[in-house]
Amino acid sequence: MIEFQNVSLEVEEQNDKVTILHDINLKLEDNKIYVITGPNGGGKSSLCKLIMGIYNPTDGKILLDGEDITELGITERARKKIGYAFQQPPHFKGMTVKELLELSSKDNKEKVDITELLADMGLCPKDYINREVNGSLSGGELKRIEIASVLARELKLAVFDEPEAGIDLWSFQRLVETFKNMHKKYNSTIVIISHQERIIDIADEVIVLSKGSIERTTSKEEIIKEIKDQVACEYCETCEGRM
Repeated sequence: MIEFQNVSLEVEEQNDKVTILHDINLKLEDNKIYVITGPNGGGKSSLCKLIMGIYNPTDGKILLDGEDITELGITERARKKIGYAFQQPPHFKGMTVKELLELSSKDNKEKVDITELLADMGLCPKDYINREVNGSLSGGELKRIEIASVLARELKLAVFDEPEAGIDLWSFQRLVETFKNMHKKYNSTIVIISHQERIIDIADEVIVLSKGSIERTTSKEEIIKEIKDQVACEYCETCEGRM
């Protein structure tokens, strides 16, 4: 599938070079769900943007099924069936929700039920299908529509940056089930940035990213145990960090 070989990323801030990611070595296998988690500012979104071609690495190589795609941009990677849902979704002025989802699914072998997809995102189809994808929609609505547009594609690799942000609990539960169904239906590799236990619980592997480096790759059971232990510690009477 996709492999990072000694990948580093530097950006320029106020005339200084800042290292965002350092010497990343990572291999994501076919037909698995990966969750990337870790402290804020650790480089999670930057890593996913490298997968999509939004950023180009300063050093190292990115391979897809053995092919060097390091220099390929967003469009070329999209043609190779890599998709990305932004943390802050874009607007598509002049395009309706129906047109966006039809465009997203046009290369699928099987016909996509757009109304079902919107319902899975907690959006009533008759209320949204003919609405324009613009500023008249709230941030949460735009987020759900963008996730739907990614799910509408028959992707080889789908990347989601904190998909739970701006989504209510009922829709979040549906979203988790939709990820599972997408994985089974298309045999897609799915990469999700998240701290949510319910999303971590569907992962085959969890990647912990901290200070621009991979701290470890581990099991969902270990991470969920750590989350529960941390919550228990916060309320422990003998703990100095008692809430």
